[in-house]
Amino acid sequence: MEVTSLIPQRYPVQLLDRIVSVEPGVGATAEKLVTINEWFFQSPTLTGRTMMRPLLLEILAQTGVVALLSIPEHHRQNVFFGGIRQADFKADVHPGDRLESTVTLTKFRRQIGTGHGMITCAGHEVVSADLTFVIQT
Repeated sequence: MEVTSLIPQRYPVQLLDRIVSVEPGVGATAEKLVTINEWFFQSPTLTGRTMMRPLLLEILAQTGVVALLSIPEHHRQNVFFGGIRQADFKADVHPGDRLESTVTLTKFRRQIGTGHGMITCAGHEVVSADLTFVIQT
């Protein structure tokens, strides 16, 4: 499924490479192949080659937006990342890692939704977080 048809972000902010599956209003799964050519690895002051953790949360947010905007009545609306209730980072991400991001929506009332997301790499959990989304009507 084409990522650009579901989320408004474009390069360089769009961090998802491919939508693996989506169940409108329920959840979504997406993939990201982290390469050395990513814009966030190009800083001359960067000493290590570890993906910044806020970008991992952005991957989860974009995956959650896919689940919300795939609902026909919300297609092409604006969704804002409302916040992070909890985030647990378990591993670092490096160039060459293939990430799988899964977000399951846990509650959705009117314009506010919550979800639980997890990113895995080679079957190992990298980060999990509880997220809040707000749909602009």
